[in-house]
Amino acid sequence: MAHTETDPVGRSALRKVAWRLVPFLGLLYFVNYLDRTNIGFAKLTMSEDLGLTETMFGLASGLFFIGYLFFEVPSNLALHRFGARRWIARIMVTWGVVASAMAFVDSAGWLYALRVLLGIAEAGFFPGVLLYLTWWLPRAQRVQLIGAFLVAVPLSSALGAPFSGAVIQYGDGLFGLEGWRVMFLVEGLPAVVLGVVCWFYLTDRPADARWLTADERGWLARTIAAEGETPGREASPWRAMANLRVVGLGMVYFGVVYGLYAVSFFLPTVVAGFAERFDATYSIFETGAIVAVPFLAGAATMVLWGRHSDRTGERRWHLALPAALGGVTIPVALYLDSPFTVMAVITLTAVGICCALPVFWHFPPLFLTGAGAAAGIALINSLGNTAGFAAPYLTGWISDATGSIRPALWLVGIAMLLSAAGALLLSRRAPAPVAVAATTAAGRDPALD
Repeated sequence: MAHTETDPVGRSALRKVAWRLVPFLGLLYFVNYLDRTNIGFAKLTMSEDLGLTETMFGLASGLFFIGYLFFEVPSNLALHRFGARRWIARIMVTWGVVASAMAFVDSAGWLYALRVLLGIAEAGFFPGVLLYLTWWLPRAQRVQLIGAFLVAVPLSSALGAPFSGAVIQYGDGLFGLEGWRVMFLVEGLPAVVLGVVCWFYLTDRPADARWLTADERGWLARTIAAEGETPGREASPWRAMANLRVVGLGMVYFGVVYGLYAVSFFLPTVVAGFAERFDATYSIFETGAIVAVPFLAGAATMVLWGRHSDRTGERRWHLALPAALGGVTIPVALYLDSPFTVMAVITLTAVGICCALPVFWHFPPLFLTGAGAAAGIALINSLGNTAGFAAPYLTGWISDATGSIRPALWLVGIAMLLSAAGALLLSRRAPAPVAVAATTAAGRDPALD
């Protein structure tokens, strides 16, 4: 089989796949992540309206992941059975309806209930898209293209933060609703529209892609099939979920996600706290613009970092180093003496988190395939996303108990440093780039030897 870099048919096929699928799936994830985390901006006025303490807000933020975790694996197995086009469309329409319904909660109890329902509705979207991309992207190009897809995470915070702040500030009173209610309503509807678009736009497998030539379809189908037949890859969903590598990767992912959600949910609160610490007062819209800065930096660097990882073939250090950067920087940020230095260090934290994400998702398909990949990727995401419950709840609880967010951010740093250490244990040795290229060409990646 010709190598992609020298095969014009392979280059053409990958270019078409990248331009057709990655931007569209990135847009879906942009909306997904925004609907999941915009509660962090709603908090600035919603907490007073609903009588929420920091602990109650942390619980409301984290309850999303209860329904999410229980339905991840069944949802991904359903996607593997029914196809991405149908299942992703179903996920998006249902989550959009629930996200918009959050505009009408009138008590903490209803907020808790809808956050659980939102998690159930969204379950399977992220691991489903990752599984779907493994059906289209050869291993050698996967990290940088998954990185391009995952840019939606920092962009949803970078662009969504000022947008959410503007809607809350300037949309207050629209339709007779408070600004935070208008935000939930407006930001939930795009998911419904895009879900309908998915039904007509997505193609399940390369063999069905009429937007590729016959030669391109054949090349892509053969390449992906050959990688799927690599000896040692687990195809059984039950054995995949019992695989210690799956559990280990879930624990590594836990620390990265812990940092991601702690920053996403509480950074608006940190910026709002500058008024007390530094006598620097910002409007809700200005708070959103400030919050955007770390995530814009993360978006720019994660693509370059993923490209470098693919070019060198090195994975472990490309995962461990940014995780360690995030772990070292986040605890010290709030001990600094100006808004500028605090945000500069938090920007380094965001860069570390964002750079770790695409490299991490290189590992599961190395030893999982078919229904085993569907179940294993979903379980890894579920185990990691227990941090989505723990991070906001523990951050809120510790903040209430101590009167400061600083101790909670030390816990974030410890979790990320443990992930960095775990990443270095993914392999007993770090292969040289030449060895990586040779073994990858032979159908085996040494990253998890």
